[in-house]
Amino acid sequence: MASSTEIAHDFTPFIRVYNDGRVERLLTAPRLPPSTDPVTGVQSKDIVISSDPEVKSRIFLPKINPEHPPKKLPLIIYVHGGGFCIGSPINIVTQAFLTPLVSQTPAVAISIGYRLAPEHPLPTAYHDCWDVFQWIASHAAGSGPDQWINDYVDTGRVLLVGESAGANLAHYIAVQAGVNKTSLGIRGLIALHPYFSHKEPDNLIKFLYPTSSGTDDDPKLNPCSDPDLEKMGCSRVLIVVAEKDSLKPRGVGYKETLERSKWGGKVEFIENEGEDHCFYLFDPSSEKAKGLFQTLVSFINQVI
Repeated sequence: MASSTEIAHDFTPFIRVYNDGRVERLLTAPRLPPSTDPVTGVQSKDIVISSDPEVKSRIFLPKINPEHPPKKLPLIIYVHGGGFCIGSPINIVTQAFLTPLVSQTPAVAISIGYRLAPEHPLPTAYHDCWDVFQWIASHAAGSGPDQWINDYVDTGRVLLVGESAGANLAHYIAVQAGVNKTSLGIRGLIALHPYFSHKEPDNLIKFLYPTSSGTDDDPKLNPCSDPDLEKMGCSRVLIVVAEKDSLKPRGVGYKETLERSKWGGKVEFIENEGEDHCFYLFDPSSEKAKGLFQTLVSFINQVI
């Protein structure tokens, strides 16, 4: 009989799950407290969307001159990746990505928090992300619970951004926003190295989402099976893939699915040659990462 310390599931490089129920996350990044960046002047603060269960997100505000009247800025809603089981809206990776993006756009950004699997099996992450989006939408009339959003956000100029599993979740938000006629004006979606399911069962997804087949017949896991795809609530999508990324075919498939659908929006596609999954997060100072970053800033400024 296996002891409680033996590994029951090993999904390297993401997580190990032991027979006693412990979860060991193999890729983690330090969590950072809210702060003001000394270089860009970008401020951040945490917000608790829900206390039971607790769902926390973080708002990033570009440098503001307190002597000037508040200026309405576009809003970037960011969903972190990590295979639905690692990552955080308040860690150093998220901070390093959003701080320069907010500064250079400029825009306000909200990094969405969601509960992680397997402790909170999918589709919990989808529901949490939609709940946070609805909380943000409650500010559309300028009288929501957060003053930064009320004062500084133009809720008619919104962009969704997600990487890896976060791109999957951001796509889900975009579709739900269209289905439910949201009060936020979503202008576009950026899907960075998206993680969707494919025809063969994905063992990690099957473990994290026990009520799903883990294949592309699940509309949450793959847009090709979503009857509501044509209602997606934005008109432009930028899809980014990396040449050496094992998930590249899924990003290509996403592009083809959108182009074949009745959605009717514009799809733009970029491939980073010689690079692997989410390389821009792990080596943001590289020339290709800088080039991709400037492409993102340009796309955002065109769309919103």
